[in-house]
Amino acid sequence: YKTNMGASISKGGKKIQCAGYYFHLEPNNAFIAGGLYIPAADMLQKVRQEIDYNFDEFKKIISDKKFVATFNALEQTDKLSRPPKGYDDTNEAIEFLKLKSFIVSTPVTNEIILSKDFSKKLVAHFEIMKPLMDFLNRAIEE
Repeated sequence: YKTNMGASISKGGKKIQCAGYYFHLEPNNAFIAGGLYIPAADMLQKVRQEIDYNFDEFKKIISDKKFVATFNALEQTDKLSRPPKGYDDTNEAIEFLKLKSFIVSTPVTNEIILSKDFSKKLVAHFEIMKPLMDFLNRAIEE
């Protein structure tokens, strides 16, 4: 039996792959997440190019105090072992250019979900990740 429910919110809905927000509801295993999960090769190339060309902006987004306090860092689980084609190992952004997905997440306790102000907390998390979503979607759209 399925013991969870998820909600995905993005400007493209189900029809268009783009960066978006996600909420996973499951007893003792809920989380808030967002980003771009395993994009198509052409989209991935665009995101990598955007990170390479605008690394200072990207670094500022993912090192923001609220961002780090909420999500710590981008997930690093699905990544290339070597630099992607066209990128040198000495590129200052190489660890991010190796990523195949651009995801952030944070666990949510049962107590928080059952609190009166949970919807406000959910929206606050989405607002913190919005600059990253905007960056990723800009890369895909250009």
